[in-house]
Amino acid sequence: MLLAADVGGTKTLLGLFSNDEERPAPIEIGEFVTLDYDDLAPMIREFLGAWKVDPRTLAATCIGVAGAVTEGVARLTNVPWVVDGDAIANALGLRRSAVINDLEALAYAVPLLEANELAVLQQGISMPGGNAAVIAAGTGLGVSMLHEVDGRYVPFASEGGHADFAARTPRELEMVEELTRVFGRVGAEHVISGPGLINLYQFTHRAFGSGPMITPNTIAPSRLCPGVGDVGHITDLPARITQAARQRRCPMCVEAFDMFLSAYGSEAGNLALRALATSGLYVGGGIAPKILPELSNGIFVEAFRAKEPMDDLMTNVPVSVILNPDTGLHGAAIHARTLAVSR
Repeated sequence: MLLAADVGGTKTLLGLFSNDEERPAPIEIGEFVTLDYDDLAPMIREFLGAWKVDPRTLAATCIGVAGAVTEGVARLTNVPWVVDGDAIANALGLRRSAVINDLEALAYAVPLLEANELAVLQQGISMPGGNAAVIAAGTGLGVSMLHEVDGRYVPFASEGGHADFAARTPRELEMVEELTRVFGRVGAEHVISGPGLINLYQFTHRAFGSGPMITPNTIAPSRLCPGVGDVGHITDLPARITQAARQRRCPMCVEAFDMFLSAYGSEAGNLALRALATSGLYVGGGIAPKILPELSNGIFVEAFRAKEPMDDLMTNVPVSVILNPDTGLHGAAIHARTLAVSR
């Protein structure tokens, strides 16, 4: 068997997979709240114990993490963890293991996705021999590129979600000025993520004042608009903003959500240009499937295409949303199988 992990800022997926197919089949999958644990090793130990699996019998393990990986070690961006591949392997008795970036793991699965796992936003024309790319907004923003090399895709990691946010309109320039005042620097993740939507909400509602009304652990209820209403937990707020925008209950929520869609589309287009993703741009992450109708309404695709003088090129790039929420986990399993067969 193979062990795969997809470690995110909010939740972590662990899975046991078969080792006999190019796309390993899942045997058992478990979902965990990441911050319920102080480290990854106890979570894995609990998962394997529940299924009575001896870690020493696993053919290989791959751990995808939301953070930069250097020599098998990652300090997670939105979680106070250090994931050390060697330390975890030694603690659990794993034989072959690897720690890779979570978007790199997601990218491993892209070439093996089925049609029913994708929703097409722009049909485009897939170019044989072209590159592909993946962008995914959730708790943070991640990107990966897949270079076509000798007939196969080779994913590689990137921390492009932390690159500078590029404002395109007078209103976005105002927003960047405000966010710069609050945060000191505005990265793409400050805008294109769940917390990014909250930042946009605060901007359109003129709610920052001397600082954010919303911190990682608290919300000031008196400063939330009636369209959003009472919010029990910070993680619920992006969904409530989205709902208020969908139902047109608050024009400022509508503006925040439209700015989010436009910024997401534009950054996806930037990535497609940088990767020359003529085989396809894939939108992953937890947010995209939940807002699929809005991603399809024109704002996202229009911003994706608006790259003069490359508009014609961008119109021909296929763009799809990844619907399978376990794709990153499957990608980690695919890479684990590579480790197992290359011994």
